[in-house]
Amino acid sequence: MTVILNEGDSAGTSGAASGSPVDAAPEPDKAMTRGRLVLIRFVRNRLALVGLSVIVVLYLMAFVGPLLSPWSYDQQDYTAFLQPPYADHVFGTDKIGTDMFALVMRGLQKSLIIGLLVALISTLVAAVVGATAGYFLGAADRALMWIVDLLLVLPSFLIIAILSPLFRGESWWLLVFMLAAFQWMITARIVRGMTLTLKEREFVKAAKFMGQPARTIIAKHIVPNMASLLIIDATINVGSAVLAETGLSYFGFGVQQPDVSLGTLIGTAAESATTFPWLFLFPAGFLVVFVLAVNWVGDGLRDALDPTSTRVRKREKKDTEEKAA
Repeated sequence: MTVILNEGDSAGTSGAASGSPVDAAPEPDKAMTRGRLVLIRFVRNRLALVGLSVIVVLYLMAFVGPLLSPWSYDQQDYTAFLQPPYADHVFGTDKIGTDMFALVMRGLQKSLIIGLLVALISTLVAAVVGATAGYFLGAADRALMWIVDLLLVLPSFLIIAILSPLFRGESWWLLVFMLAAFQWMITARIVRGMTLTLKEREFVKAAKFMGQPARTIIAKHIVPNMASLLIIDATINVGSAVLAETGLSYFGFGVQQPDVSLGTLIGTAAESATTFPWLFLFPAGFLVVFVLAVNWVGDGLRDALDPTSTRVRKREKKDTEEKAA
């Protein structure tokens, strides 16, 4: 039997055989990874972008500004005592002729470094303790949660205030570790609860079946799945650590002379806030701006990492309507 093909059938057959673009399956769009989606959501949050920009500017000012200034924080101008801001001293001078711009930048350096280090250390400790307690349970869980409960009921500010005089004149690193020691407990409890859920997931059970040790499962399978929580926690801890250091330094328990921080500058200038306002307003202003910026970035990260956020849904709906219009 002879089969007759018309021109359309012949063209269709030859096109399919030769892989013509007419009959080829369309290529799928570039996959939207979770990281890219989080970045897009974060960029759409204008307040979070402003906060991030402010933090970058503050870090640049703190570490680059002193290099551009003709004055140092430990240098005095004996021709200018308690002078308001003017050309030679843009932030004015204090009662012994020290340039306030140099002092504020030095204090900002110290506060930013302490805030960042405390946030990193406390978040790391919370992740390790919480994941270990939730994964192993039993005696390890009871011992670690007992330590958490004990530290939660201790007055951290009072304890640090009592211990600080014992380390007077020592490295400010001790202040960092003391602040970090009382800032990880609540996050550790949250991490423990998330670990109890994650350890029952299929990928964790598969890792156990393959014989991977517990530390590898915790480090590669459990903790990375809490990245969103830990990132947000670290962001929030930066602001709270700076405020804690400022409070301690204000009362004389934090950074010690001859070094300075925003807290020591605010504490020293508090009595002159109405008579010589530039001594108080500049360090206090930088503190307020930094803490606000950190909170804005934290809110932006929380919304970007949480797909159920109401604000994210409203923003995405608004963008869709604008594109449709």
